[in-house]
Amino acid sequence: MHLLKNIMGMGLLILSIGFQTVTAQQINNGDRPNIIFIMADDLGYGDLGAYGQELIQTPNIDALANEGMMFSQAYAGGPVCTSSRSVLMTGLHNGHTVARDNVPHYPTYLNEGDVTLAQVLKEAGYRTGGVGKWSLGDAQTEGRATNMGFDTWTGYLNQDHAHYYYPSYLDHDERKILLPDNPILRNNYSHDVLTNATLNFIRENSKNPFFFYSAYTLPHFSALEEDEHGVTVPSTYPYTDKDWPEAAKKYAAMIYRLDKDVGKIVKLIDELGIRENTLIIFTSDNGGHSNTWKGFKTNGQLKGYKRDMYEGGIRVPFIASWPGVIPAGQQSDALIGFQDMLPTFAGLANAPIPENIDGISVVDALKGKVLTENNRVLYWDFGHTRQRYDQAVRIGNWKGIRRGKGQAIEIYDLARDISEQHNLANDHPELVKKIDRLMETMVIPSPRYPVGEVYKGGPIWKKDW
Repeated sequence: MHLLKNIMGMGLLILSIGFQTVTAQQINNGDRPNIIFIMADDLGYGDLGAYGQELIQTPNIDALANEGMMFSQAYAGGPVCTSSRSVLMTGLHNGHTVARDNVPHYPTYLNEGDVTLAQVLKEAGYRTGGVGKWSLGDAQTEGRATNMGFDTWTGYLNQDHAHYYYPSYLDHDERKILLPDNPILRNNYSHDVLTNATLNFIRENSKNPFFFYSAYTLPHFSALEEDEHGVTVPSTYPYTDKDWPEAAKKYAAMIYRLDKDVGKIVKLIDELGIRENTLIIFTSDNGGHSNTWKGFKTNGQLKGYKRDMYEGGIRVPFIASWPGVIPAGQQSDALIGFQDMLPTFAGLANAPIPENIDGISVVDALKGKVLTENNRVLYWDFGHTRQRYDQAVRIGNWKGIRRGKGQAIEIYDLARDISEQHNLANDHPELVKKIDRLMETMVIPSPRYPVGEVYKGGPIWKKDW
């Protein structure tokens, strides 16, 4: 299935208006949906069959797209792990959210008083659980997942710990699951543990409204000390015999494994009889990595990779499925971002939406309706404490990028130039000025991210061993 392949060259997708009218009644009568948010790590826009991938098999995720809606203009919270997760949890964009980059390394990013998506849903009566990479607060800090709205969490609280797929321990609620011989014996591949925890949570909470966040680590690179190619996976099946580089086989096998487990989740939801009252979203935390074998075209037609302000760094696959509510087999060009998940899920849960957030409810877009805010302004930045500080602003179809403080702003018309090949800044001086002002005003300076002061530290997760 290649739903986007034949369309992307013509520009952005046309929003389908079709909608099955049972939805509003479902939502209004108190039949609040379960919400499962599955987020891959460093999965590119072009890594799925539904988005044009031809070499890697993703039948279960593609089936989810066929049963639901694909978004062509969905954006991660940031171009790297921590900022993207912070935007998702807080509903604040990259210039406002508490965690804005993977460095500097802090024991915690979230603190008491920060309001998360999980807290909002928990206070509305939802059971809340999660697995995988948290990134927003280490064990025993106030930013840990179980202090920020999650009833249970299994995986990696510290994101640098998540570079190990055969770890010597995993975080579980307020303790550690000890796996002391795992780095040697390799008998507990962490992704498999995360999937088991996901399925167990769903089984145990299927009779009550629940929110589950599967922040999977696949297909993120691994530590080189664990795998010579930095791509740890138990087997290269079903790509072992392919005439590809070994690292490419491993990467494809990671995605195959991820897809297989998405299928397990959907199958369980069906077996439990709760599929028609469960919203499932599948996405990625940022764009694909530049080290991915070029034969896969990890980001499709998009320019750039993870860490870039170009579309390849921040535009992500986004699939939403909810039978009888979200129209099946549809494609949407609605402009949505991770900051929109908090108000969207709160609306579905009949929960109050926190004030002063940047996200908007995109329930209408999920229903197949035109999103009236499609000319909204979106903002990202990256590199506050690195060698170069980049910013990006999107206004409707226009995208402005500044690569380095004080550098000239590039302007792209994404409706006609999805690959950002034609810089139109000289043709639109007033737009350049407008975007320049927005780049100044859409950021609240943070003392934790001083622009221009290059961070010299390193990972801190091993310090409590």
